Amino acid sequence: MLRFPAPLEPGDTIGVTAPSAGASGPGMDRLRFCMDWLRDKGYEVVVGDCLEGGGVTSAPVEQRAAELTSMLADPAIRCVLPPWGGETAIDLVDLLDWDTLTAAEPTWMVGFSDLSTLLLPITTRLGWATVHGDNLADTPYRQPDGLLSWLELASSPGPHVQRDSGLITTWGDFAEEPRGTEWKPVGEGSWRLHGADRLTATGRLVGGCVETVGHLAGTAYGDVASFGREHADDGLIVYLEACEDPAYSICRHLHTMRLAGWFDHATAILIGRTRAPTSDGLTQDEAVLDALGRLDLPIVLDLEIGHVGPHLPLVNGALATVTVDGDTRTITQELR
Repeated sequence: MLRFPAPLEPGDTIGVTAPSAGASGPGMDRLRFCMDWLRDKGYEVVVGDCLEGGGVTSAPVEQRAAELTSMLADPAIRCVLPPWGGETAIDLVDLLDWDTLTAAEPTWMVGFSDLSTLLLPITTRLGWATVHGDNLADTPYRQPDGLLSWLELASSPGPHVQRDSGLITTWGDFAEEPRGTEWKPVGEGSWRLHGADRLTATGRLVGGCVETVGHLAGTAYGDVASFGREHADDGLIVYLEACEDPAYSICRHLHTMRLAGWFDHATAILIGRTRAPTSDGLTQDEAVLDALGRLDLPIVLDLEIGHVGPHLPLVNGALATVTVDGDTRTITQELR
């Protein structure tokens, strides 16, 4: 059964912890600005012990797992917002206190990149909706026309309608612009549809960063096949995005996910725009089609859902409708 956290509103408390990489130097200056930005919006912000650090992770794995469990289970904390992703959040998925979380009321967790490693099992194991959207460091960026902020999605059940922004952007330099709030446009781009002339598909959203969630496929923490069976009446819309792995690696990850049943109940697949490299002539598009083209499912490419800005937030577990028809490119999410 899916459970949606209560709508987030000013006055609520947001917890900040780093279950993966910590912060130091200019990164910490950026995070202080972002936390003050949230306070200016009316939110209370509490900061855990697992935040600062210049190594691979912010703290030992047991400490990170305990702090994340504590924040997610604390009824006074309505949202957990890590600073950014990292590399090895997979080390704590089996150390979270899943029994404690099962007994708790659902709390929003927000982020992308390595945080996908945590968002996915929180949704598929607990049934809690989670937000694949801006990390803390990106939250103050102003959304372009057509896109909503993750705060807007977490603040009401919707329906939330977003459309293709037509923009390709990048981040500012936190060392030079620790208080930046504007995406930097670098080009134009639009969603592309493969496998159909037009598309209207509905299903429950689930997905994340290929390089992180791909390693969960076939485990108890990435059992999307069972999640799909549980929601077979609605179907799934599976979304994925590549950060930096070359096309051969992405292709292998996607085949693994296909073999693990990730797409057995899918009505459509969404693929994020990427700057990840080719592999000896195999492009990222070709990697996707090699692994998923045989599924006879519509695939929408180049969405703003990953490591190329701006960001189109998606709620894992939301009932979504994707439409690509002529000049219409929209996704509508309902938190029910």
